[in-house]
Amino acid sequence: MTLERLHEHLDNLTLAEADAVLESHLERAATEERAYSEFLCDLLEAEVQARRARYMRTRMSLAHLPYQKTLEQFDFAFQPSVDARQIAELRTLRFVTEAQNVIFLGPPGVGKTHLAVALAIEAIRAGFGAYFITAHQLISDLGQAARERRLDRRMRIYLAPKVLIIDEMGYLPLDEEGATVLFQLVSARYERGSIMLTSNKSYGDWGSIFGDPIIATAILDRLLHHSTTVNIRGESYRLKERKKAGLLTAPGAAREAATTPTGWALLLRRSAHFSTGADSLAGRRRGGPITNALGDRTTMTYNSRGQRTTLLVWGDLACTFSASHYRRRVGRLCGVLPEAPGRGGHQVKATARDGVGQPAPGLRGA
Repeated sequence: MTLERLHEHLDNLTLAEADAVLESHLERAATEERAYSEFLCDLLEAEVQARRARYMRTRMSLAHLPYQKTLEQFDFAFQPSVDARQIAELRTLRFVTEAQNVIFLGPPGVGKTHLAVALAIEAIRAGFGAYFITAHQLISDLGQAARERRLDRRMRIYLAPKVLIIDEMGYLPLDEEGATVLFQLVSARYERGSIMLTSNKSYGDWGSIFGDPIIATAILDRLLHHSTTVNIRGESYRLKERKKAGLLTAPGAAREAATTPTGWALLLRRSAHFSTGADSLAGRRRGGPITNALGDRTTMTYNSRGQRTTLLVWGDLACTFSASHYRRRVGRLCGVLPEAPGRGGHQVKATARDGVGQPAPGLRGA
């Protein structure tokens, strides 16, 4: 009868976890002859831990983090340009309590988003609200709200969390409307809430992002007034993992393989122009774009003695090269590179454009 009353009281007090573990704790207390205060402390501790876990799950869900990676998982040895002491200072979350900003700069794949997410998790654990969104999603959302005359109401979603993470700033240029709504958001959060921002562009290139150096200066003025900049220079983590998996050889070997009959050829993101001395490649001389096995219209244009041949690129992309802030990919050709008559190999030259129309450096194989 007493046990039933205990369950009823715990249920009325919404102590669900204490109610669930009550009997096991009673048995343990009786076996170990624990004091009443110790038994009660253990019971309430179980409830507190359960509530804490529920709180963390809810906060993590509301934060919309793309993944959960901690600072312990960051490989500082692989990225020596990252100052571990600077990250340790950020981990104290003083920047959150003082409404300061943190900007991570560097080429793709070096760990900018990892560090931003890890610090967001630290903030959530400390009881602060956080929200993650890419710059493209943010601008699209606020732009639509502005057109529908509900910008003020929508803006409150991005003003509420103590920490706002804006990822991938600069991968796509902004139009006038996008630059304006971003300026409004940054101004509204100025000295009220922290912004963590990741970008592959240096501050000097931000004028090209916004299309207007004046508004770029105004945004940077508010972002940088109370801020910490983490500038990362190093290899891509994705490239590291592919090397470890044996999907990528050293850069010198990759250049050599680009000229061998069954090697890997450099596949640029839009198109690639290969100049060799051979008359044909993969048995194709002419034709329009070919749809590959992935359903992409991924084609390569082959110039041979003034002739053009469109070639099929077969299979998925194997890895990513980072050269400056440009991206280049390696893909496998369907077919072989025949050896040119009277020559020991091919002169292969590849040029292309990345996703925002910037010319990427070429590669010439010997």
